[in-house]
Amino acid sequence: MARFLTSMLFGVGVYDPVTFVGVAALLIAVALMAAYVPARRAMRVDPIVALRYE
Repeated sequence: MARFLTSMLFGVGVYDPVTFVGVAALLIAVALMAAYVPARRAMRVDPIVALRYE
């Protein structure tokens, strides 16, 4: 898979640690934001109101 990506991306080596770390950091940041935004919205709801709604 790494050799295939090397042929598709210009200037990226087979074992380029900067690229691998950068992609991993980007994926982690996107996952954290995807979890943080709904959690932040859920924190604003009063628990008593949520329980009475059900």
